[in-house]
Amino acid sequence: MSEVKSTLDNELMQEAPVIVLDHVSKSYDADTDNCALSDISFNIKKGEFVFIVGPSGSGKSTMIRLIMDEVSPTAGKIYVAGKDLSKLKARQICKYRRSIGIVFQDFRLLPDRNVYENVAFAQEVVGAPKHRIPKEVSKMLTLVGLSHKFKAKPNEMSGGEQQRVALARALVNNPMILLADEPTGNLDPQNSWEIMNLLEEVNKRGTTVVVVTHNREIVDVMQKRVICVQDGKLVEDKKGGYDVE
Repeated sequence: MSEVKSTLDNELMQEAPVIVLDHVSKSYDADTDNCALSDISFNIKKGEFVFIVGPSGSGKSTMIRLIMDEVSPTAGKIYVAGKDLSKLKARQICKYRRSIGIVFQDFRLLPDRNVYENVAFAQEVVGAPKHRIPKEVSKMLTLVGLSHKFKAKPNEMSGGEQQRVALARALVNNPMILLADEPTGNLDPQNSWEIMNLLEEVNKRGTTVVVVTHNREIVDVMQKRVICVQDGKLVEDKKGGYDVE
């Protein structure tokens, strides 16, 4: 009987959402009628690949900042992996952010460090055992196709290569969730597709992937779940293409 209960518990845990926004609103000033986000609710399950789309200023990046716990909601609750983010203490917030992989449009690499050192840095800040770091960094650089450039500095690389380094850094600690805020915004079409193919491969390995993007073609071709926001409100949540004008 205990074996059956354990199996059922495991199944329920797998089905439980990894990200929950429950009637979330965010205003950056006292004017609550001028909200960056207004009454947003959705769940994202473990292993999903989700696009967040919408016009400039619609609240997409605010949503990512809320999930990162970089800003707090004006109203509503956010849960990540079952944790109520509003109850995290200051020291817990740093640890929480380090448990999530994050990729930005502007790469945010350390300019004075080479590729290997940039990726290794993510392991160092979480206190990974020193003897394991070379193996983990090598594995990630192989995944993104840059093992041959481990000594290169960011200014010696193309934009696409820098974004792949940023992706390797985001993944080296094996995060349950990867947040990508306009990861192809500074890339040409070929490099954009290389990054998206890598994100899809990461997702197939079990990581929950959430991508904010303006790239209509990528969203239309990939046919994933799409959460559309407009004027701070959720206007559509479905699988398919980019329907927001």
